[in-house]
Amino acid sequence: MARTEIRITTLLLAGTAAIAVPAAAQDSAPRDSDDIIVTAQRQEQRLQDVPVSVTAFGADQLRDNSVETVQDIAIRTPGLAISAVDPVNTNFSMRGIGSAPGISQNAGGDPSVVVFVDGVYAGRGGTPDLDALDLERVEVLRGPQGTLFGKNAIGGLVQFVSRKPTDEESFHFEGTYGNYDRIGVTARGNMALTDTIYFSAGLSHKQRDGFEYNETTGHRVNDLNLTTGRAALRFVPNDTLDIILRADISHQDQKGNPRHNNCDSSFQDGIHCVGINPDPRVVNAYIDGEIKRTIQTYSGEVNIDLPFGTLTSLTALRKVKFNFVTPFFSNPINPPAQIESTSFGEENNSQFSQELRLAFDAWDGRLKGQTGVYFLKENNDRVEGQIQDFPTPEGSGTGIYPQSVNARSFAIFGQVDVEIVPSLTATVGARMTWERKSGRFAGYKADDGPGLPPPLGSLDGYDVTGKKSWKAFTPRFALNWKATDDVLLYASVARGYKSGGFQGLSGTAAGASTPYDPEFAWGYEIGAKTDWLDRRLRLNVAAFRTDYSDLQISQLVPLCCVVVSNAAKARIKGIEVEAVVRPVDGLQIDGSYSWLDTKFIEYAIPGTDYTGNQLPRSPRNKFNIGGQFERPIGDLTAKLRVDYSWVDDAYFEASNIPQQLWPAHENVDARLSLSNPDDGWELSLWGKNLTNELTPTYVTWFSAYRQLLTPYAPPRTYGATVAFSF
Repeated sequence: MARTEIRITTLLLAGTAAIAVPAAAQDSAPRDSDDIIVTAQRQEQRLQDVPVSVTAFGADQLRDNSVETVQDIAIRTPGLAISAVDPVNTNFSMRGIGSAPGISQNAGGDPSVVVFVDGVYAGRGGTPDLDALDLERVEVLRGPQGTLFGKNAIGGLVQFVSRKPTDEESFHFEGTYGNYDRIGVTARGNMALTDTIYFSAGLSHKQRDGFEYNETTGHRVNDLNLTTGRAALRFVPNDTLDIILRADISHQDQKGNPRHNNCDSSFQDGIHCVGINPDPRVVNAYIDGEIKRTIQTYSGEVNIDLPFGTLTSLTALRKVKFNFVTPFFSNPINPPAQIESTSFGEENNSQFSQELRLAFDAWDGRLKGQTGVYFLKENNDRVEGQIQDFPTPEGSGTGIYPQSVNARSFAIFGQVDVEIVPSLTATVGARMTWERKSGRFAGYKADDGPGLPPPLGSLDGYDVTGKKSWKAFTPRFALNWKATDDVLLYASVARGYKSGGFQGLSGTAAGASTPYDPEFAWGYEIGAKTDWLDRRLRLNVAAFRTDYSDLQISQLVPLCCVVVSNAAKARIKGIEVEAVVRPVDGLQIDGSYSWLDTKFIEYAIPGTDYTGNQLPRSPRNKFNIGGQFERPIGDLTAKLRVDYSWVDDAYFEASNIPQQLWPAHENVDARLSLSNPDDGWELSLWGKNLTNELTPTYVTWFSAYRQLLTPYAPPRTYGATVAFSF
């Protein structure tokens, strides 16, 4: 089997190069109209010149694809999967690697796939919807990024890059109305205050009714109420100095998303199935719950052009406040055996970061590189609790788990590209990271009855502290050959690192005070980026293998807690293909495919051996295809865009049991627009999940009660948007 896979990979790469090298010239086709400039290597490069697996979405593509959330990005990106336990806390998985909720949503854990907004690490709290940001582009980097980005980007990263203020005066307004009484308004503008000072600002608000109905309270839940404001001030006094000050704030306040109790024919004997409405968009929670989130980011970026390079300083302060109340056991209020479980919590996170880096260029461009230092200080205070309500007061109680964690990270890094001979370049880079985490962790019961069952019944009160330091060396080696102007072949080896941490919700004092260790990965990749037929066809291929050690795994222990341990080694391999073809003017067909093979090489916990199982959230096959047709109608321009995606089966947890299955699912989006470029207006009709696919975003299985709790992705949505720009 291994030889077959290697042979297939070799043929794909060889075939790509063979097709691309003799590309025929067609002067009628524009060569650079679709080029996207990215900063995947912390320098501006054409997407096709970057020897890294990158998927990029420009501003026009984000609009034409009706991209609003990171889930929309995942649908269109090979190797990327996103699940969610609630509407604002998403869990990324890149090429099979990602943090489960038990790790990324406690005070002492970190994500495996990280997000950067204008270069600022967004470690906690997520991001607001993408359409609320004034984005220039989104970049998705796959595989370990341990050299230039470093901080926990062991699986990959997502970069959001906003537009910079310029000296051009502009204003944009758009309004949206859709089903579920969705209303959205966005306004943003840019202007020159003086010859050297430019200013841009924007405000966005969106709201809608809930996707689910709570029969008990009579309210719609899982609604939306989000407001975002942004401002940027840019000072360019001369050709060598560029200063940008940015500030943004977003506030979200909405009802929660109570879990639907799956009581189909497989679980009719479940203790909570009496009186349950089988409609998955109907819940029976005794309360609606709530979700509140406020994100603030303030940053200052200074770029100074020096005789030997460009010096960049990026200073940032980010604050996140998050409150939630989630009813789990959504059974009717008065069944014979009523059991309710409610999770609640509040988190206050603040982080300060400082990065200083120097980009240099020597030997007439034959030597290029970057070097720098990075510092991150993070304070995270979180209180999480659980309420258990049983039929009798003696069996009811509340458990509360306060957590306070201080984290520090310091790193030095560098990477150089050396042109060995014309068109052949070698890359060598490395990062040295030192980290420390310390915290106080407590767990105690409040108002508990003498008959309180597990998990709270077995909770012994504790109040402990813990601290641990780690260090990591993460090198990168790569070789790329520019075979022709339109063919880039590359190979790379890179090491990734993810910080250790502490249990956020432990049932014992020992579990709370004992840290788990970092995880490491070696990633191996070969790839080809090619354009041919005078860039009417673009075909990019990558084949990779990743070896993980000390993999951090969270596993739900029934009637206890979520346990995080370094219990696993894993092997991942796969192939990714991305293509764009423009057969005639006005028509574009694009898509991607990924094949992923993941396996635990070693994973055993007391009483259970998961060796050989598939990694969580790792669909074996995934593809998407989109078509876009544009044509003039008099003075107007009409554009139709349709996207289809399909994702294979996967599992939400390492156990790979049927109850934790993430079933195969599809998605169809479409957008039809009519615009007048001269007058700067556009009217669009759009629809998302047009087949109304019912897709779980997470599954919680309590085997003792035969309780299967499931939140779902949005149903079919549609609406109209009118936009004006001048």
